[in-house]
Amino acid sequence: MSVKALDGIRILDLSRILAAPFASQMLGDLGAEVIKVEQPGKGDDARQYGPPFLHDSHDEGMSAFYLSCNRNKRAVTLDFTTGRGRELALDLIAQSDIVLENFRPGVLEKYGLGWDDLRERFPRLVMCSVTGFGQDGPYRHRPGYDGIFQAVSGMMSVSGVPDGQPGAGPMKSGLSLVDILTGLYTSSALLAALRHRDRTGEGQHLDVSLLDCGVASLSHFAENYLVSGEVPQRRGNGGFGGIPSQAFECADGKLIFIVATTNPQFSRACEVFGRPLIEDPRFNSIAARIEHRLELLGTLEQIFLEQPRAHWLEALEALDVPVGPVNTIEETLADEQVRFRQLQISMHDESLGDVAGLRYPIRMSATPVTEYTFPPRLGEDSTTIYHELLGLGDEEIQRLAAEGVI
Repeated sequence: MSVKALDGIRILDLSRILAAPFASQMLGDLGAEVIKVEQPGKGDDARQYGPPFLHDSHDEGMSAFYLSCNRNKRAVTLDFTTGRGRELALDLIAQSDIVLENFRPGVLEKYGLGWDDLRERFPRLVMCSVTGFGQDGPYRHRPGYDGIFQAVSGMMSVSGVPDGQPGAGPMKSGLSLVDILTGLYTSSALLAALRHRDRTGEGQHLDVSLLDCGVASLSHFAENYLVSGEVPQRRGNGGFGGIPSQAFECADGKLIFIVATTNPQFSRACEVFGRPLIEDPRFNSIAARIEHRLELLGTLEQIFLEQPRAHWLEALEALDVPVGPVNTIEETLADEQVRFRQLQISMHDESLGDVAGLRYPIRMSATPVTEYTFPPRLGEDSTTIYHELLGLGDEEIQRLAAEGVI
């Protein structure tokens, strides 16, 4: 078995839905032991986020949504709102490097499991709290989900069809984009906190807010506003850098996306178009093309309607102009480059057989990610983990289950 980057790291994952479970899944991919803790009899709400569902021989449905962010984990059930459940939670925390949770601020504190309760008892512990609006501020107690944060962060305001065109208006990303970005921010912050802990012996608390991560992800959109004072306008499938960086419809109704923003790129694209647009003073520099973007885009829209997509892809690729088809997910997963890079993997389950998923996307030469265990059923590893980590006997485990503690 190959060495894994995060061998020896244990994460107690109290989180649900997507952002935080996505973060812990990535760390599990990298070799951390992730123990998912769920409410007895109910579990993570994401288990019911379907259809589609996978059903095994016992007709135990598992949603594809849940499958997407819970591989490489083990699962226990635990009701920490009970006295004995809280004791078990503390025993598990004592043997963990990270506690990851996404309850509203103040929930864990009710049961003596908040950061202030844990920091003195477990000085090396890294605790990460993922919430909608953060641990403080006027909105701290508000609930929220991905679409709300796409709206409040300003992300929707720069997505969608431009004003004055059919269908104009702010548009939510089809992806749960703030959840995914928050998961990415969270995983890197946890690794940084572990590095600090290993160097100094000091744990810490990470306050992760979906709103904060959504605003931070505005990146150059926000910087453009801060520099210019001008509110960015929606550009549909167009970019906010050089021109053209845009999707265009071709003669067969299919879409193509081209980026030819530098002068060499645009000059080569003009060869393909058979028009010397680069010689036009309105279009002969990056700044000029940005200034006259609407005139240039109108001309290019007409040009691309002259030939089918396959023609433009072949001709532009031949002159090294960055271009690609606007694919469906089906087309993406069938793409020869995607298939060559083996981005689709299989997770084996005894009842369901091999179930497809997407691999961890980074290739690491010394600690490659090669193992993808199937997401656990509710409480699947309770007996094993309570026995191995906490030393509970079979009789006590059965009694705790009968009492609804686990």
